[in-house]
Formats: sequence, structure tokens, C-alpha cells
Amino acid sequence: MLKLSMSILLTSSLLSTQSFAADTDSTLTQVKERGYVNCVIGNSFPGFYSLNKEGEWQGMDIDMCRGVAAAVFGDAQNVKFLPVQWAQSFTSIKSGKGDMLSKGMTWTLSRDTEQGLDFLDTYFYDGQGFMVRKDLGVTSVKELEGATICVLTGTSSELNIADYSRAHNLDLKTVVFDDSSVRNTAFFNNNCDALTNDKSGLAAQRSAAPNPADYVILPETISKEALSFAVKQNDSEWANVVKWTFAAMIAAEEFGITSKNVDDIRANSQSPVVRRLLGIEGNLNKGLGLPDDWAYQVIKNVGNYGEVYERNVGPNSVLGLEREGTLNALWKDGGMMYAKSFR
Repeated sequence: MLKLSMSILLTSSLLSTQSFAADTDSTLTQVKERGYVNCVIGNSFPGFYSLNKEGEWQGMDIDMCRGVAAAVFGDAQNVKFLPVQWAQSFTSIKSGKGDMLSKGMTWTLSRDTEQGLDFLDTYFYDGQGFMVRKDLGVTSVKELEGATICVLTGTSSELNIADYSRAHNLDLKTVVFDDSSVRNTAFFNNNCDALTNDKSGLAAQRSAAPNPADYVILPETISKEALSFAVKQNDSEWANVVKWTFAAMIAAEEFGITSKNVDDIRANSQSPVVRRLLGIEGNLNKGLGLPDDWAYQVIKNVGNYGEVYERNVGPNSVLGLEREGTLNALWKDGGMMYAKSFR
């Protein structure tokens, strides 16, 4: 009886250990076994994530997720996009349903410390603004005293309005929505005096308006909005993959490497840094648990940061956002985009 009891205890202990090991596999291990990356995005944010006419996801956030897929699998298509409402953004990552969050999320202290997430790099620097109907005749936010403002609930935008209104005695009245498309419709149907969001978002929403020329974005920027990736807290192995994928995009632009010339540069460059970046020499891939050509695959399949910016949000895109002179320029051009050292 004693031997039988000991056997049962040992078996139970072994099963518990195996179960614990399965539950605690790193995200990178799970992604490799699954064969694709689960990327949490929003429902629609033109320039950042939206469906094209062919029903395919496109945008800056989409390309960032495709870059991670290219790094892991050598194929940017090995990714599944999970559009969720704003309120489900954090739980989708904490529960393990999503591997990375890339949906125009502002990096804040409370989100970083209370939501079970680790925020990584900022891929777009933005700021909150206001959009109004041109015929309202308003040229400044400070002329909106007592106005009603359409805003998405649970966002930093909602909190920023309260702070700004209080600081400037504007008595702004918020009308909150759970769904961004419902919020936008309410504004375009004149149910609010103004719409507030990050300025890139306002440009996207204006571009989708029935008559974009009827709306104007006011000049004030009332906050700093660092749009950043996030992953599940305390999973440094996976966090390293995501943040160094982004760093590879920035480094590629710094070195003049694009999706079009990367093969030529890989074959002919004598620069030690470029050769390490592209996996020709060195073993930087080992610490990441990725193939030696992981950065090459990111650049070849998705492009450098400048390419991603230009095709999705740049001057010739639907948003028409200038990069020159903004924080989204490379550090050597006066911006904040800066790749850490590949060595």
C-alpha cells in the first residue's frame, strides 16, 4: 500500500510538473510550435490598421507585426490579426490569446505597471488634438468652452481632456463611446461639437469623412502620445524578438538598406556592422533564438522603417503626414528614431 501511494504521489507530481512546464513555455516557443504570430490590433484605423478592397489588413501596425513574423519564420505572412475593441486590448495579451499588441496604444505608467504588460519601443510619436467642422468657425481649442467632445472611453484621450479642461476652465463635456466607428459616426452626424484623438487618428478619420474638406484639425497638441508595442509581462525572450525586429528596421534605414537593395548589399557590403545585421558574419541571432538571417528577412519582406512610414502614413498615403522635422524622423535628422547597437 505504501509503495502504491508513493507511486501515485510521484506520478501526480510528474504530471503537475509537466503541466506547469507547458503553461510556462515562452511565447517564442509557443509561436514557433503554432507556426504563426497572433497580433492584437483594433478594428479600423486607416494608415495603421484597416482592411483594403481585397480584404487584407494593411497599415503601419500591420507591417510591424509582419516584421516579427518575418524574423521568426522568414515569411511575413505567418501572422494572424486579432481585431479587438479597446477594452479587450490588455486582456487579449494577458490571457495569451495574443502574442503582441500593435494598435496605436500609448505607453503610460499605469498601463505599463498595472495591466500585466511590458511596453517596448515607440514606433510613432504623436499627440492629442481636436477636429471640428469648418463652418463652426473655431480656430483654437480654447474657443470650445462648454462644448461637447466625442471620445473613446478608457483611453488616454479621455483622461487628457479632463486634465486640459480643468487646467483651462473650459468645462468641456465628453460624450464617450466604446466603439471608434460609432464615435466617428456620431461626430459626422453633428452629435458632438468636436472629435478628439491622436492627431494621426484625426487625419485618418477626416480622410474617411463624406466630405473631408468640411473638417479642420485645430493647431493645439495637448499631450504626448508615444504609440508603442506591448507584450505579456516578464517574458524577456519574446520581448527581445519584438524590440530587436523594430531596431533592425531603424538600423536598415540608418545604413541605407531597403527591401529593394538588401540583396545587393548583403552580397557586397564590407561594413562589419552591416554584415552582422544581415547575418553574414557573427552570431547575434543566437541570443534571440532566431535564424542567422532574421534581420535580412525583416528588411526583405517588410522594408526599413522609412519604407513602412512612407507607404502607410507618409505624404503620399491616405493620411499625408510629413515626417521631416517631426519626432518620427531618424535621430540624425533631428528625430527620435534611433537603433541600438548591433554587436
